[in-house]
Amino acid sequence: MPQGSPDSPSIWLRSRGEPSLADVFRTVSVAPTASSWRKFITFLGPGYLVAVGYMDPGNWATSLAGGAQFGYTLLTVALVSNIMAVILQSLCARLAVASGRDLAQACRDAYPSFMAWPLWLLAELAICATDLAEVIGTAIGLNLLFGIPLEIGVLITGLDVFIILWLQTKGFRWVEAFIITLLGVIALCFGIQIALADPNWGEVIRGFAPTAAIVTDPNMLYIALGIIGATVMPHNLYLHSGIVQTRAYGHTLPEKREALKYATLDSTVALTFALLINASILILAAATFHKAGQHDVAELGKAQELLQPLLGASIAPSLFAIALLCCGLNSTVTATMAGQIVMEGFLRLRLAAWLRRLVTRLVAIVPAIAVTLIYGEGQTAKLLILSQVVLSLQLPFAVVPLVTLTASRARMGELVAPRWLTVLAAIVAAIIIVLNLKLIFDVATGA
Repeated sequence: MPQGSPDSPSIWLRSRGEPSLADVFRTVSVAPTASSWRKFITFLGPGYLVAVGYMDPGNWATSLAGGAQFGYTLLTVALVSNIMAVILQSLCARLAVASGRDLAQACRDAYPSFMAWPLWLLAELAICATDLAEVIGTAIGLNLLFGIPLEIGVLITGLDVFIILWLQTKGFRWVEAFIITLLGVIALCFGIQIALADPNWGEVIRGFAPTAAIVTDPNMLYIALGIIGATVMPHNLYLHSGIVQTRAYGHTLPEKREALKYATLDSTVALTFALLINASILILAAATFHKAGQHDVAELGKAQELLQPLLGASIAPSLFAIALLCCGLNSTVTATMAGQIVMEGFLRLRLAAWLRRLVTRLVAIVPAIAVTLIYGEGQTAKLLILSQVVLSLQLPFAVVPLVTLTASRARMGELVAPRWLTVLAAIVAAIIIVLNLKLIFDVATGA
């Protein structure tokens, strides 16, 4: 390709501006002579920040609703959506390492402004939907643990900016340590609850087998799309492509290949962990609520109330609330970073982290307060599930650019995505688009 071509690698490199998340860009050193294990440990972290988005409070609502209504049937959706996530997040790491750009920057560089601006707006809507789930989930966690009224809890969630600001002063590895520690608490809480629930493991295994009812039953499809939206989250695609660049890997092709290998391994292991948590939520709902005939459980507060009589253990409700609060806190950190990446990448507009967080949180707080004041706590689950379906509807507008950009040798050079990976990612994008069209048709026709 001629070097003067608009798509040539030299033009691509010259078009770069400030690096993604400039304050933490390449701040985690990678020792060239370290052992493979030490290098893996160095790259371990970004994948777990991404995994947070796959187990946020919105995911809880959809998984609880799916398990309570349909038992173990939707475990196959959790598995398939996790495989989709592994494929797409591997492309995010590839984009970051090969081009030195996050997805927002890459879209801005590749597309004319009349395309980049709508993509930015859709990404912002997705982050607001994510933040809405976090606001409600964290407020419910505060209510369950400390009895704080939901309306006050929603306002308190705006104060999480101070946690983020404090962590940022410590360095990016402190942010990762905070996230991983809370993930460990969540895993422990669910491990105990699953042991108390004693599910039918034969039915659990059969739940991972696909069934046509997921597509033919509109109610099941709606929940399934919510699970996909809560698992393969648009803002995670922007987030991952930015935070991978916190590692100070080398600039040569062998060093980049090595960085890509470890970054992909990190995200794959972390997402497998996320699948265990997602499956645990659904299994817990199926083994308790569905088994007891409580098929309408989707409210997080109602779920917590029913756990003690169904499991026969007074500690179960507290474990549920602690895990929920940890999920909400974790999600606030990652959503802030994703918001920074999207705003700075698409608009070249930089805001202080606390200001960015307050702006995004305010957009989420308003509808959350409105729903809780007008309809009461009983309607929060509907808002949570709706937020996840909004995420699913926005997914194609992040996935399609990711697939096309990583398939371009002009933009990726020697690290262009192999054909088989591009085909798999394209199939994932096609599945998401078809399911979304089916959902829109069902809603429009009242099916």
